Amino acid sequence: MSNQRKKKKGSKTNNPFCTLVLALDHCLFNMILMRRIVSFFLLIFSWSLFAKPNIVVFLTDDQGWGDLSLNGNDDLSTPNIDSLAKDGASFDSFYVCPVCSPTRAEFLTGRYHPRSGVYSTSAGGERLDLDETTIADLFQAAGYRTGAFGKWHNGMQFPYHPNGRGFEEYYGFCSGHWGDYFSPLLERNGELVKGNGFCIDDFTDQAMTFIETSVQAKKPFFAYLPYNTPHSPMQVPDRFWNKFKDKELKLHNRDPHKEKRLHQLCALAMCENIDWNIGRLLAKLDKLKVTDDTIVLFFHDNGPNGARWNGDMRGRKGSTDEGGVRSPLLVRWPKGIKAGTELPQIAAAIDLLPTLTDLCDIPAKTAKKLDGISLKPLLTGRQEGWSERILISHWKGRTSARNQRFRLDNKGKLYDIPEDPGQRVEVGKKHPKVNAELLAAVKKFDDEVASELGTDDRPFVIAHPGAKRTQIPARDATAHGGLKRSNKFPNCSYFTNWTKTEDKLAWEVEVGASGKYLVEMWYTCPKKDLGSLVQLSFTNKGSFVSVGNLVQQANDPPLRGMENDRSPRTESYVKAFKPMKLGVIELKKGKGALTLQALRIPGSQALEFRLLMLTRVDN
Repeated sequence: MSNQRKKKKGSKTNNPFCTLVLALDHCLFNMILMRRIVSFFLLIFSWSLFAKPNIVVFLTDDQGWGDLSLNGNDDLSTPNIDSLAKDGASFDSFYVCPVCSPTRAEFLTGRYHPRSGVYSTSAGGERLDLDETTIADLFQAAGYRTGAFGKWHNGMQFPYHPNGRGFEEYYGFCSGHWGDYFSPLLERNGELVKGNGFCIDDFTDQAMTFIETSVQAKKPFFAYLPYNTPHSPMQVPDRFWNKFKDKELKLHNRDPHKEKRLHQLCALAMCENIDWNIGRLLAKLDKLKVTDDTIVLFFHDNGPNGARWNGDMRGRKGSTDEGGVRSPLLVRWPKGIKAGTELPQIAAAIDLLPTLTDLCDIPAKTAKKLDGISLKPLLTGRQEGWSERILISHWKGRTSARNQRFRLDNKGKLYDIPEDPGQRVEVGKKHPKVNAELLAAVKKFDDEVASELGTDDRPFVIAHPGAKRTQIPARDATAHGGLKRSNKFPNCSYFTNWTKTEDKLAWEVEVGASGKYLVEMWYTCPKKDLGSLVQLSFTNKGSFVSVGNLVQQANDPPLRGMENDRSPRTESYVKAFKPMKLGVIELKKGKGALTLQALRIPGSQALEFRLLMLTRVDN
């Protein structure tokens, strides 16, 4: 019995059949184990082969080509931005639009901005036509998480809102500029919220959280950070301002008499804050171990917003000359782009959609033909056969054309840019063939592209079924009577001087879906002027509905913003506006007129008005 038990426990046997069975069993086990190991490594290899790279896009506001140490400015230091060029690719001649919203539109669509309905920076002219496909639409359709954090400036009301243009997550503000950069009123996916500290720091924090949650969910991400600095008002945290406030600058604008010292110094301090925040996000990618798998792209939206050093180029923000439209373009992707790649070929914001989709093997299936082309061959070292091209810069009837060597300015004068980057010597007579070719390109653009704008008859969309909330700001209103804006720049303005019952604010709107909506009005009013009866009405095809309420709670905050300004501003100061409920209004789908009136004004004024918020309450 004891011998039998030992054999059952695995002692040797002299039975040849058992030996053969055991050998075959061992061999089969090893084969299964090997197959599982091979399958595992094939899975890892195929995942790494077909996994889509992540995307991070930095777009700064009013930062000039010369506002980087990378481009020779010794008056500031931007090591983190500079590292993108050292570790990736840099374009020497990259072009954007003369102002903010058109550049954003061209990045989002891959098309010249007049084609997409963008012709202004406020009052609805900044909106992208709804039949445009955005880069976020494409990446979202490809399975990416998509988020935008900062200044949108391509439409506020859904479906023009970022959440309607392919971004599942949005945090920031939708107007062209903002009145205070420290803990301001912002929005998260349509809901008004208070920001946390300096807005660029805040936007970066929010983007890093989005990136981290995407990595944890094992989802590729597309993170868009359209920063709003160094656009005015000129505000920056003390740690950055203290470095510059007493600094003697070595580099100056080509017209030094136009410089404004405080504006210059704060702009450079704001650029160093941008660099610090970009460094924080790059460090987050390292910590999450996704640096190699992430394409990081950096560019500006136009030339500098003031007279400061910009490489002797002519023009600044608003100009179609080199200084108004030349921007850095830096692209880092350790897995796909050789470090230190320098590219002399001209390129533009319209190229970024086809480039990023091509790098990620995502079909650029847009509803309309793209104007841009993919820069992937340049970025990946396949430059052979790259074709000569002409790029167009356009704004407010001024059109300029650029080929690889020459620029034809908006007055029809030709300049040899490599030889004369300051556009000082006209060379049209020396190069008549080039002059004629660029003149023809300008005419074709004006005839075929700029002409697409036509008349803007798009109403402001409210109560759309795709969004629970609709923000209706003072910016978009038409004032009647004695009402006055707080500033000539409407983006972050409010209305004051509401002294008569004949005064009113009106919006041409289109209700997207019939339903009941809670109306809240953001206002200020001192205690002595309480008691006004305010009514919001909607007229649609002869029908009239309204809702109203008495202003019963005082809200009389001081102006704010000036305490954070480092240089005198041109924009409006702001106040701590608060909401009051006007009631629930039942709106019918269709176009009509939205009107805000004060039916009774017992004091010296009715109120000061900032915005309306509609919230759907019937589902």
